[in-house]
This record gives sequence, structure tokens and C-alpha cells, in this order.
Amino acid sequence: MRPNVRKNIIYSLVLLTMVILVYSWRNQNPETTVQEKEIEVNGKLTLSGKTMGTTYNITYLDEEGRDFQPSIDSLLVVFNQSLSTYIPDSEISRFNKADTLDFNLPYLLPVLNASKEVFEKTSGAFDPTVGPLVNIWGFGPSGPELKDSVDIQNLLKLVGFEKIDFDTKQVRKKVPGIYLDFSSIAKGYGVDVVAEFLSSKGIKNYLVEIGGELVAQGVNENGELWKVGVNRPEESSSASDLFSIIALQDKGMATSGNYRNFYVRDSVKISHTINPKTGYPIAQNLLSATVIAEDCMTADAYATAMMVMGTEKAIALDSGLDEIEVFLIYSDENGEFKTFASEELKPYLSFPQK
Repeated sequence: MRPNVRKNIIYSLVLLTMVILVYSWRNQNPETTVQEKEIEVNGKLTLSGKTMGTTYNITYLDEEGRDFQPSIDSLLVVFNQSLSTYIPDSEISRFNKADTLDFNLPYLLPVLNASKEVFEKTSGAFDPTVGPLVNIWGFGPSGPELKDSVDIQNLLKLVGFEKIDFDTKQVRKKVPGIYLDFSSIAKGYGVDVVAEFLSSKGIKNYLVEIGGELVAQGVNENGELWKVGVNRPEESSSASDLFSIIALQDKGMATSGNYRNFYVRDSVKISHTINPKTGYPIAQNLLSATVIAEDCMTADAYATAMMVMGTEKAIALDSGLDEIEVFLIYSDENGEFKTFASEELKPYLSFPQK
């Protein structure tokens, strides 16, 4: 046998052996192969963690495959150090214990400005000074402390956003005993802060969610608008039990409802949304208020206000404001689900197939 022929036979056998080995390895590791291919093709990264007593989920597209989770976690730690009433030495906790506070972190002033605007446009339905009432009804850091109606009436004297004053350097109490609670706007603001961080890193396509509040920017890995769900407003529903789906285009979205955060006392359902004017938990036929706005902080505040206002006033508010779009789920006199959606939102709204 000639040397060249022998060499070709040996080369062919070696090549055949390599092909068989590669084929076998791929069959034994199919998930690894597919996963690497997905990351290589679309640069999709998904992060999850805990913050503000809840969870966060972040998805973004980055061809460089950068992992921003350590930076985001650090950012949220500082954010909570400013706005969490559950942290004894946070900025807001120190203000609640004192009469004035000089701003040290960049988060308290923007949330005060946004709160003032929504407070005025909702005629006080959104009011972060409702904190003492939130606490006494058992939805604050110290847990249930429900007393009698006399205490609640006295606490109403401490409620009213007009009872604080602030400028670019300091916030002050006009009435001693004022207690701020930004729980109905802080998650939305936190979403905005994370979204702004991703944008600063050159990320153009992302979905940020904290405790159900969201910001969507750009498109997903399939080149489509990000699609987010609105849960069925039922106590027994799970997170995957959707009532509707919204295609979110470069907007913030927040949903408020009383079908999960409540407790029962003496056969009475006590919801976590407190009416700042009466001092009592709301009892409305409005079951769920979803608000879409340019930023999630605004959406979060208006969603809370609408739950306080009820269905008819919420619809009237929507018609009077250009900066929001709404999707409301309410019950009629027969207990059946009914919905209302802003005209601008309807093209982006769909319902899951049964």
C-alpha cells in the first residue's frame, strides 16, 4: 500500500472518530449547547433577587453579556436606606422621629415632588402622610396595633401632605407627629431607578419589575414589545392566573388592589389601602387599578389613589389627565367582573385565551 493511501485512510479514521465523539457529547449535553447558543444569539440576561420586602426580576438584552446584578443590588441597598420605614436609621425613619431632615441621598426629594403633584391632582386621595393610619391598622413596620375609632379620629389631625414643607435641601414638619410612608410609591420609584441605571450603561431593551410594578423599554429578544400580565383580582388566584395582557411600549406600569394584602378581624375584611380622609380601610367595588405612565413612580401613585377614589372617580380622573392610561377591573351589582380601559390603551390590551 502506498504511503499517501495509508495516510489518507488514517486521517479519515481520525476524522470519523472526532465526529462520533462530538455527536455523542452534544447528545449528552443538549441543554448546555442550547443555552450557550441563546446567549450568543440574543444576549438575553435575566436577574432576580429580593428587595423592599418583595422580589425583583430584571430581563435585558446586552451583546456584551454584562452582569449588572452586583451593581443593582448595591443601588437598591442605598435606595432603601433613603425610603424604607423598616430601616430604623433610614432617611425617612429619621425624619419621622424628628422635625426636619437635611437630604443626604438623592432619592427623597424626587419622591416628595412626585407625591405633591399626585396629592394635588387627586384631591388628597394619594397622601404619604397617611403613615400613622397605616401603622394603626396593622400594615406598618410594627404590625397590627388596631385601637378604637377615637384614636383614628385623633390621628386624622396628623394627616395631610400640606402639613409638610420642603425645598431642595431639607424637608420640614409644620405639625409635630407627622409620619411619612412612601410604600405606595417607593416600589415604582425603585423600578425607575434601576431602569435609569440600565439606560446609563447603554442598555436599550429591558424589562424591570419589583413587586409587580414595571418599566419596559424597547423590545424583547424576539423583537416584540414586552408583554406583561394583570392578575385576576381574586384572593385564590396565583401569580400566573392572568385576567389580561398588556403590551408595554417604553412606559411604566403599576397595579394596585386589595385582594391579597388584607386580614380578617371579627369577620370583617381589613384591606391595606387606607382612605386618608376617613382614616378607615376602603370598601369599594373597584377591585384592581392598573395605571400606565411615562415612569413607574407616577403610575404607582395614581394606582393607589384610584383604589381610594373608587371606580367612577377613577374613570373621571383618567379623562381629566393626559399623562396616564388606565385599566380598571370592578364588580357590578351582581358581583360580576367588569372592566374599563382608556381609549389609548385598548390597542395594547388583550385577554388570554381560555
